[in-house]
Amino acid sequence: MKKISFFAFLAALLLQMTGCGSVKNVAYLQNSDSVSFDKSEYLYDARIMPKDVLTITVSTVNPEASAPYNLIVRSTLTSTSSTVSTSGGSLQPYLVANDGTIEFPVLGTLQVGGLSKAECEKMIHDKLVPFMNAAENPVVTVRMANYKISVLGEVNKPGMFTVGNEKINILEALAQAGDLTIYGVRDKVKLIRENEKGRKDVYTLNLNDAEIINSPYYYLQQNDIVYVEPNKVKARNSSIGQSTTLWLTSTSILISLSSLLYNILK
Repeated sequence: MKKISFFAFLAALLLQMTGCGSVKNVAYLQNSDSVSFDKSEYLYDARIMPKDVLTITVSTVNPEASAPYNLIVRSTLTSTSSTVSTSGGSLQPYLVANDGTIEFPVLGTLQVGGLSKAECEKMIHDKLVPFMNAAENPVVTVRMANYKISVLGEVNKPGMFTVGNEKINILEALAQAGDLTIYGVRDKVKLIRENEKGRKDVYTLNLNDAEIINSPYYYLQQNDIVYVEPNKVKARNSSIGQSTTLWLTSTSILISLSSLLYNILK
């Protein structure tokens, strides 16, 4: 009878141990079948912010007509005797000032802060038209050269990531960082965002809830910081290495079971 009670206890203990990793705390978008995604029917377009670095290209039928608006930074080779200019070069980047302005050739000061890329292109196009022949029909292309986001905390590959297409959502950002570790708290992911006036705000995102797809913070802005908190187990054991903790825990359980088994069966 004692043997049966012991094995029942052992089975219950093992069941409890294996049941600790609940899917409820790990799986993403758990209630997707019951959430309406009508609010997510829009195409995200990044807004230009202070300290953004822009590349602006003006193209015309006659290249000479657009040349004054495409400033080229010439590369140089420095030797002990002299500095030699080379034929290579790149477009002059434009750093957006704190007041949201840039200094553009011929046109002067332009207010670009808060505009989308398409809005900025249209504004510059409209201002260029009076300076050109009607046949030129200038094409303006604006790109953000420093669109980046940072992911840190309980992820497999924390770091800063450059976004080439100027569009990334929270799940894509976490995928870039190798996804959350098993110790990451999925319902309290922190998003740190700075607005165009320099104010920093912290938002809490719940990855377990499919409603996040409808959230205004689902798409990340340039310079956003995503932080994943560790769960209580990781925080409690932070002073001890993970492998050491598992070894000590396993050893403690084995010693306890061995002692109990010895006392019952002796």
